[in-house]
Amino acid sequence: MSFPSHLLEGYTAFRAGRLHIEQDRYRDLAEVGQSPEVMVIGCCDSRVSPEVIFNARPGELFVVRNVANLVPPYTPDGAQRAVSAALEFAVQALKVKHIVVLGHASCGGIRAYTEPGSPLSPGDFIGRWMELIAPAAAAVGAASRFSSHENYLSRLEQVSIAKTLDNLMTFPCVRILVERGRLSLHGAYFGVATGELSVLDPDSGEFRPVKKA
Repeated sequence: MSFPSHLLEGYTAFRAGRLHIEQDRYRDLAEVGQSPEVMVIGCCDSRVSPEVIFNARPGELFVVRNVANLVPPYTPDGAQRAVSAALEFAVQALKVKHIVVLGHASCGGIRAYTEPGSPLSPGDFIGRWMELIAPAAAAVGAASRFSSHENYLSRLEQVSIAKTLDNLMTFPCVRILVERGRLSLHGAYFGVATGELSVLDPDSGEFRPVKKA
């Protein structure tokens, strides 16, 4: 099977357009390395690209994506953990100043947790991964409390972001820098259908829409 033609067409357009505009920046990044101030932990959902949402230039965001934008709690057990490794590199080597957990509406991972079915494979990798949602689900309470299942899912998506921020604080390298004022943690929620971005207010615990310019 040949390489997807639409990707080659996209690259051709990129090379003629954005690469031409950003060529000097790419050269600088290649020579001196990256130094982004922001790490984004996002969902691997194809509709939610942090670089697109934040209109970021090359080298501005250090992005880690996984199903449902989750971070497991700190567990120094010797296991190979991709999210923990990326977090360690961003905080310790790149010395980012901000970590943004970017969740979104219509998250398939969240829905999969609330509507369990047969495993997609014998390994049930998604099912095991989504067990990390359990603390958020416990905090939200029963779905019957909500006027609709969609409202329940939306609330669970948002509370899951807050719980992921809590998990980040279990990492000593994160907690120490946050306490020293050298690192800030943020939650954000993107509406896929509306394009609206909301940011978590740490005082109220609610997500506030970003005001339009």
